[in-house]
Amino acid sequence: MYTLYLIAIVAEAMSGALMGIQRGMDRFGLAFVGSVTALGGGTLRDLLLDHHPVGWIAHPEYIVITLIAATMASATATLLGRMKQLFVTVDALGLAAFAVIGCDIGVAAGQSFLIIVISGAITGIGGGMLRDLLCNEIPIVLREELYASVAFLTGALYVGLLYAGVGAEWAAIAAIGAGFAMRMLSVRFGWRMRKFGPEDINR
Repeated sequence: MYTLYLIAIVAEAMSGALMGIQRGMDRFGLAFVGSVTALGGGTLRDLLLDHHPVGWIAHPEYIVITLIAATMASATATLLGRMKQLFVTVDALGLAAFAVIGCDIGVAAGQSFLIIVISGAITGIGGGMLRDLLCNEIPIVLREELYASVAFLTGALYVGLLYAGVGAEWAAIAAIGAGFAMRMLSVRFGWRMRKFGPEDINR
């Protein structure tokens, strides 16, 4: 799980930096947005659950890793821009993994089922929401794509399996696999939630 987490934060840091490039940010801006994207969800979760120390404070190397990843992204932006499918794939894997990791923190904190699942979802989507807000974008989780729903369902499956007596390792594998598959299928087949607009008010 640790290796998967490192892969996920590197990918998220790079995706944040690439969006920053599209918004004309300088290198500091790219590094900042990249780190926020990678570590923001876990930070929000820890603050809400009063879980201390916050992840990147307990492990300062996470900041170094994300800063390096963001800097690498800015230096190889042209190459990375051609690897969109790879980023989508790694992001889907990271989304599911973050959701499970967040649920583990909620379980350790002795929270109820609902709060555990929410903590997992926040871990999965929080960094992306902060990235989009910093880049003046409507967060992807508030649009029609199946993203936040994948995080919620992944967390719910994981915790449900734990409550059913399944071992944590197997529960994590099953939940991450299901969440990853759901996200990739939604991208492949264009699955969407209904999008609302002004016409729904003016009927």
